Amino acid sequence: MATNKRVFTLRLPDEIFDKIGVLATSEHRSMTNYIEYVLIQHLEQVEKKHGEIKTDQTE
Repeated sequence: MATNKRVFTLRLPDEIFDKIGVLATSEHRSMTNYIEYVLIQHLEQVEKKHGEIKTDQTE
């Protein structure tokens, strides 16, 4: 099944990428997968505290 995902560039210093790489490796994830995981976890925490974030695609 095909997925429709947006792609964007992160402009971060090499030191930050290196730190993310260490964390991703410790979680046995790729850097991309780890960044996605962290962002999703953060969104869930914010929505749990403040309620659902409304977007044009939210019904």
